Amino acid sequence: SQVSFEEESQNPPAVGHWKPLMPSKGDKEEPEGGCQDAGGVGEPQSTEQLNVSRLRSSSVEIREKGSEFLRDELHKAQKELKLKDKECERLSKVREQLEQELEELTASLFEEAHKMVREANTKQAAAEKQLREARGKIDMLQAEVTALKTLVITSTPSSPNRELHPQLQSPSKAGFRKGHGRNKSTSSAMVSAASQNVPPEPVSRECKEVDSILFAEFQAWKESPTLDKSCSFLDRIYREDVGPCLDFTKQELSELVRVAVEQNTLTIEPVASQSVPVGKVAAGECGGPKKCALSGLPRTCKHRIMLGDSGNYYYISPSCRARITAVCNFFTYIRYIQQGLVRQDVELMYWEVMRLRREMCLAKLGFYPSEM
Repeated sequence: SQVSFEEESQNPPAVGHWKPLMPSKGDKEEPEGGCQDAGGVGEPQSTEQLNVSRLRSSSVEIREKGSEFLRDELHKAQKELKLKDKECERLSKVREQLEQELEELTASLFEEAHKMVREANTKQAAAEKQLREARGKIDMLQAEVTALKTLVITSTPSSPNRELHPQLQSPSKAGFRKGHGRNKSTSSAMVSAASQNVPPEPVSRECKEVDSILFAEFQAWKESPTLDKSCSFLDRIYREDVGPCLDFTKQELSELVRVAVEQNTLTIEPVASQSVPVGKVAAGECGGPKKCALSGLPRTCKHRIMLGDSGNYYYISPSCRARITAVCNFFTYIRYIQQGLVRQDVELMYWEVMRLRREMCLAKLGFYPSEM
């Protein structure tokens, strides 16, 4: 038996036999049996059992390793899932915040757009109003410039201005006239000569002497012309001429007329032949064609006035109209000076102002032309 064991150990194992790497308990017994009976029947049976045991151990080991790998993968998947859940939650919060900010931004943009539209409409309305006012002022200035060219600028020999040259007027109009005429001459001889159809005698010029105080006040005002009545020049004229000339019996209406004249918003228009019946006019408030609203006296009223855009008309007598017209002529001329439309010497402008003051004094005393 020892010889056979040595021979088997020297010879390589036969094909189909399993050589265990690590002998188990059963393997320790089997070699003994194999040594005792090397050429017996128990050798194939022990090899087959060894193979089965090895397969069983390897399958168990594979199962354990597989389960451990799966557990690790499961843990990793759970961790990734938690991270994904946190990321989804964070993204949801970000989306909600962005939606809220978008809604707030949209609301603020709509509010800003409505605000801009309102401001644009307001500015457009203001601009249209200013445009209408500017057009009205332009029309008024054009009319004033036309009147100034007619009344103030010296006429040419080829087309003399009868308002500036009283010797060219008819005798009935030479004594008293409207406008801004200068060097007014009066002569009873001229009237009598014209009535006798004989050539008139040379017209004598008025003797004039400049008052130093009045001229100094006018010069000071001319340096910086203004319509503020606090300056000494206009303060004197208000006290001596404008105030008394516009002092009517109806004190409240007189004050409204004075304010309208100062603001250049008074309108005088002739009464139409087919005027409103007297019964439809509030006689105590606006007067009527047969009663003056300023004096309160029964007079034939050929004109009526409107203060600003009130729409109320007040019937006035010829005397009241002459007083208002005299004051309006004075304010018109000083406005021309203030706007730089009068291109004359200071002394000539001074005498024109004095002439207008004289007309206010005459109108206050009750003198007015017959055509009024």
